[in-house]
Amino acid sequence: MELRHLRYFIAVAEEGSVTVAAERRLHTAQPSLSRQLRDLEIEVGAPLFIRGARGVELTDAGRAFLPHARLAVGEAAEALQAARRAARPAKAAFSVGFLTGQEVDWLPHVTRILRTELPKIEFKVTSLYSPDLAQALQNGEIDLGFLRVEPKPDVTYEVIAKEPIVVILPSDHPLAAEKAVDPQALAGETLVGFSDVAIVLKKVVEDYLRDRGLDLTPSHRVETFSTVLSLVSSVRGVSLMPAYVEALLPWSVVSRPLKGKPPTIDLAIGYRSDNRSPVLKTFLASLDQLIAAGPAGLRQCR
Repeated sequence: MELRHLRYFIAVAEEGSVTVAAERRLHTAQPSLSRQLRDLEIEVGAPLFIRGARGVELTDAGRAFLPHARLAVGEAAEALQAARRAARPAKAAFSVGFLTGQEVDWLPHVTRILRTELPKIEFKVTSLYSPDLAQALQNGEIDLGFLRVEPKPDVTYEVIAKEPIVVILPSDHPLAAEKAVDPQALAGETLVGFSDVAIVLKKVVEDYLRDRGLDLTPSHRVETFSTVLSLVSSVRGVSLMPAYVEALLPWSVVSRPLKGKPPTIDLAIGYRSDNRSPVLKTFLASLDQLIAAGPAGLRQCR
């Protein structure tokens, strides 16, 4: 019994027609397919199909035969793939994690720097929040992270950009008519803030408001930027967030720069210094190139 006989049988059983199976799935002539099916039935020792004017139906023997035929064909395909995998040397893996939303600006730079390495490696990309990225670096689950400078003893950081903090507010908020928002105009507004999960951003924002004499206690403290945007829109509040979120804003909210010298928050690449990956070494050798390219130039190219 040959595998092609099983494939022919499965195709006809699933299509319910020798003609359709021959023309659409097997791309062979109908008389040839009919002969192959008869040969299979002879080998099985029982009819597998009931042939009629409107097509074919499986006999009891055919229905019993079908799941085993599918299993045999599936196992043969798995055997083929296993052999091919064994014949190829395993690729080294390199995993990069991005602070959610930052991959828009930085992933093209990463792939450009590693363009000669990518065909030789299994390149993995993940998107997480900054504390989770730091933990993944600490645990050795990723090789490189684009994140905030989180307190992790085994993670080395290199700052690659200082992102300005901008005001996020509803599209129809009175302050949305301004080209830039005076921080004093935020007094009395409902502030959507951040929980201790986003500890780095929380400190930057709170220090900025305190230094300007603004006593704004957040009405909500949340963990994710998507929740911030939702609350800004629904409670008619405002929030202070890194400028990278501007590319991700829904129609219901807008961003405006702050007047004067805005606060900034560091974006860094993080890695373990004991990571011996040659791909990481290649990337770090081009770190100046990455910093020079920066996110702003990439946004201007969109």
